[in-house]
Amino acid sequence: MKILIVDDHALVREGLRQILKGLGDDIETLDAANCEIAFKLTRQHADLDLVLLDYQLPGMNGQEALDVFARQHPELPIIMLSGFMNPLMMRQVLTKGAAAFLSKSGNSDELLAAIRQILAGGVHTMVESAPSHRSCLPSGTVIEPASPNFTPRQEDVLQLLLDGYSNKEIGKMLSLSDETVKNHVSAILRGFEVSNRTQAVMAASHFGYFRSNNPSPIKA
Repeated sequence: MKILIVDDHALVREGLRQILKGLGDDIETLDAANCEIAFKLTRQHADLDLVLLDYQLPGMNGQEALDVFARQHPELPIIMLSGFMNPLMMRQVLTKGAAAFLSKSGNSDELLAAIRQILAGGVHTMVESAPSHRSCLPSGTVIEPASPNFTPRQEDVLQLLLDGYSNKEIGKMLSLSDETVKNHVSAILRGFEVSNRTQAVMAASHFGYFRSNNPSPIKA
């Protein structure tokens, strides 16, 4: 079995290599510090069985990398790993074809169970769990704080906020009163622990929220 590990931190790659030994004696691992190297290795090794892909990579995020893998190697299962997670990010990643979206704060048994399930033809998802002494990552690795939990309607408002729409425009698009939109925006600001819309946009991008393909010309 051959698995490619894609992460820009050498200690993380080493930790994952050690964990993958739990799959058996016939495991061969390759590793890449960025997507350019990962794509090259994938072309060179047509017998790859799986890719472990970090969401936050220099030059290209996980969703963009998934698009490339989907075009070039649609049959290759991808497990996305991230230090922070939210429901929207998970949905986007799975929609783009990832076989799983796992938290880096999970433990080694969870990762191995997910790999076995995926290699058997399944799809595995999990929400972020509390860090444990059997973490997938080396001791001392910093885990980002968990994303705020927004309601579906708050996520709708957040997406339109990211796209640059004003409160009044958001209200018209979602058939909400100005006061209701204001309450949702206030909840979003509290969730990200920020004081204005610009800070919320910056915080949202940190937690994996992005503008849509057709944002408003109005700036947030």
